[in-house]
Amino acid sequence: MPFWTADARPLSSWGQKGTPIIAEPYASAGSVLEIDLGALVANWRQLRDLHGQGRDTAAVLKADGYGLGASRVASALYKAGCRHIFTAHLMEAVAIRHSAPDAMLSVLHGLGPGEERDFIAHRLVPALGSLAEIEAWGRAAAGLGQPLPALLHIDTGMNRTGLSPEALARLIAEPTRLQGIDLRYVMTHLVSADIPGAPINLQQARRFAAVAAHFPTAQRCFANSSGLFLGPDFASDLARPGAALYGINPIPDAPNPMRAVARLSARIMQIRDIPAGESVGYDRQWVATRPSRIATLPIGYADGYHRALSGKAAVAFGGQLCPVVGRISMDLITVDVTDCPAAVLGAWMEVIGPTIPPERLARLAGTNAYEILTSLGRRFHRVYLEA
Repeated sequence: MPFWTADARPLSSWGQKGTPIIAEPYASAGSVLEIDLGALVANWRQLRDLHGQGRDTAAVLKADGYGLGASRVASALYKAGCRHIFTAHLMEAVAIRHSAPDAMLSVLHGLGPGEERDFIAHRLVPALGSLAEIEAWGRAAAGLGQPLPALLHIDTGMNRTGLSPEALARLIAEPTRLQGIDLRYVMTHLVSADIPGAPINLQQARRFAAVAAHFPTAQRCFANSSGLFLGPDFASDLARPGAALYGINPIPDAPNPMRAVARLSARIMQIRDIPAGESVGYDRQWVATRPSRIATLPIGYADGYHRALSGKAAVAFGGQLCPVVGRISMDLITVDVTDCPAAVLGAWMEVIGPTIPPERLARLAGTNAYEILTSLGRRFHRVYLEA
């Protein structure tokens, strides 16, 4: 797959063995993060179709579009027909309003103190998760002299954000608290959607249905990425997938049904031959047991390549795995290419891609694929394959 510029002109080609050959003017880049917006849009359409005809499917663009560039992601999805977008923070939503001019742009963290003016100015929709937020948004509506749109965030088991059972009971008993609020959706957040057999899933579905019945004029917003694969009990008026859009597997114990979106490559900047008994990197964490050929790549934990991967991870060249040896440092990793003679100075190696998906690195680092993508740094040269 080629690397591309923002205007979709090809910059490179891939060798027969899958080795990237970067063309000018980016041949001097030390690392390249390719983001396939076509794959992203295809993933959204697949999830939309899975959710079912007559239902809407949003897109979650938290954490700068899961590390891949929220503005570009929002623009691609908006052009594809996505009209509901969620962020976590207010300023994340403000930053992408221009990319989705008339989409419902909702903030999952809700309404913070003093944020009413910003929400109104940028036509944002808060996910109200407390009685205090409801009261503040109602006052803002009264001051404006017109209803203001909102989602109502209900806690059905996460115990993190959203209206608690006690607060919900007060709201149901005093529905006038919602005066001035145009309640678009009632929403909740699944606890264990990526574990299909978890009892909490059906418990939450039942709790959510019971709660939503108290707000008959509002639509329902339920399933996340994994929730879309749990079956018809988890369908609603609006689904809000996030991770699956970016190629992360929403059903971890099965083959990934999504297309890969991110591909990260780094170029060999040095190669040296060392004898058996020599160490590589800080604190002599790895010592060669044979004469070895060591390649150095300009990527490190400052770029989101976790230090916990030291001695565990590998990069790939033409589909062949080459182990990362020595301790991962801030800006560099070292790789044993003794058994890969084609990996020469200036060659490009796959850090994340078809041979090494984010899930593989996540298992080795003791985390999840979400953290792998959202940790990607800003020093990579980024190129976008347009949808």
